[in-house]
Amino acid sequence: MLRQCCVGFGNLALLGLLSSLDRAAAASPAHPLAAHPPMFRPRAKRVIFLFMHGGPSHVDTFDYKPALIRDHGKPLPFEKPRIQFAKTSNLRKSPWEFRPRGQCGAMVSDLFPLVGARADDLCIIKSIHGTNEAHGGALLKLHTGSDSLVRPSMGSWISYGLGSENQNLPSFLTINPTFGHGGVGNWSSAFLPAVHQGTPIGGGDVPVEKAAINYLHDPNENTAQQRAQLDLLGAMNREHLAGAGPDPALEARIESFELAFRMQTEAPEAMDVNSESAATKKLYGLDEAHTASFARQCLLARRFSERGVRFVQVTHPYWDQHENLTKDHARHAAEVDRPIAGLLADLQGRGLLDETLVIWGGEFGRTPTLQGKDGRDHHPHAFTMWMAGGGVKEGSSYGVTDDYGCYCVDEKVHIHDLHATILALLGLDHERLTYRHAGRDFRLTDVSGRVVREIFA
Repeated sequence: MLRQCCVGFGNLALLGLLSSLDRAAAASPAHPLAAHPPMFRPRAKRVIFLFMHGGPSHVDTFDYKPALIRDHGKPLPFEKPRIQFAKTSNLRKSPWEFRPRGQCGAMVSDLFPLVGARADDLCIIKSIHGTNEAHGGALLKLHTGSDSLVRPSMGSWISYGLGSENQNLPSFLTINPTFGHGGVGNWSSAFLPAVHQGTPIGGGDVPVEKAAINYLHDPNENTAQQRAQLDLLGAMNREHLAGAGPDPALEARIESFELAFRMQTEAPEAMDVNSESAATKKLYGLDEAHTASFARQCLLARRFSERGVRFVQVTHPYWDQHENLTKDHARHAAEVDRPIAGLLADLQGRGLLDETLVIWGGEFGRTPTLQGKDGRDHHPHAFTMWMAGGGVKEGSSYGVTDDYGCYCVDEKVHIHDLHATILALLGLDHERLTYRHAGRDFRLTDVSGRVVREIFA
């Protein structure tokens, strides 16, 4: 049988080799961001990641726990996690009511009435779990797959695997990113070619309405002069490469200069939300002071996504309520509820939701037990994220936590599983999307990860 099938086995090996060569050619310095085909039929073309920095409480938002109401004030009836970020006391019920939403009847708290009204679009995953109780490690784990080592971010891997649909824009943008808790490591390309690193828009203390892409314009030069300078610089750099041999850092820098030049023609128009209709601005919440900032981020995410940017992340700080949870979680939710619901409605109305994977969540959840007088502590052992569009089951729920939302008990989804699933929705095999570095092949999911196909439509 093996003798008769030997040609077949050889053909399989040849196809695999050609596939690798095609991918390497598509990512070559000549066109490192050129769009190239996925490994198999994708369900989504792009990602919008709505990152809630600080860790929103799953038991106060999307993971309804009647036992918390029943046993409010009592001790947790089993062992708390072996490692805890800080001390907590007894069980604490949610300050908010949960109600069935949409035709699917998903239980969503009153923190998110407008997102809850779109529950039939959501696939709520309630059994996410990670490994790190601290913000820095948890952010890096969620963004890069490692909480302690320098690794490429999820957006960089997706850029490397698929390229960009628009050669005049980066393939990976991060809007209002945090510069703490891992900082640029959360959108770094690490050892991948530098062209796949996330391009930040704003961040830190810069108001979102004033956020811009740094160094997009040179006020002292006109376009012809810039082009002449780049051509001269490019010729000198290529002459150096010819004599010195391959230099990935220099090759990436050459491409970054070229991309920056091309971005001048398209990025300013994409950043101009004033061209949107009054109805669209109202849909997102640009007309209200408390929603305007995050509304602008979500609207920019839609504008860049529809222009071919492969991965767009928007960040909302800061859901870390060790105290004042009732007041501050309510304030944060009010700032993002309308913009997120508007984004989903807008994508759907433009026919983009089916091919855009929208992801919502933070780096961990919060304890079902009370911290201080009105807070909850960090909790990576069980928390909730949801997805919409992009080929996931609408109006569905996956994963089960215990009666108090403390531990995952069924259909568990580790961070590596989450990454493997996101890549699979984009048509990428997480075990084959690798990069050779320091003598071995690396991947986003390290040496583990299961695709959660049960959530696929």
